[in-house]
Amino acid sequence: MVESEENVNLLIADDDRAFRETVIELLEPHFPTIAVESGERAIEIVGRVEVDLVILDMHMHMMTGLDTIRWFKEHNINLPCILMSSEVSDELEEMAYDLEAFRVLRKPPRRKHLIEIIECALKL
Repeated sequence: MVESEENVNLLIADDDRAFRETVIELLEPHFPTIAVESGERAIEIVGRVEVDLVILDMHMHMMTGLDTIRWFKEHNINLPCILMSSEVSDELEEMAYDLEAFRVLRKPPRRKHLIEIIECALKL
């Protein structure tokens, strides 16, 4: 585990409330989490609170996960971003990695795998 994980804030943006709550349950024993329902809210939170990593759903109502990562990059906000989707394709992965997403994961991720990826991203 990351040495100072109690000081690490993870932001989860997913418009599916049930999935958002599941991810919180998976991660909160390991990391403090903030959960929001949209990319727009994720941008608001990052502007007000120290966030160390963002987990984004690809398909949200207004801004997609990719749109949110693009906004971060355009505004020089360099956070590791993990993009999740139930429909991962080569094209989606290519677009995400072009925007320097840390990882693209298929929903639902396995708990151990998600925690390992988060720990790896936080070590960068």
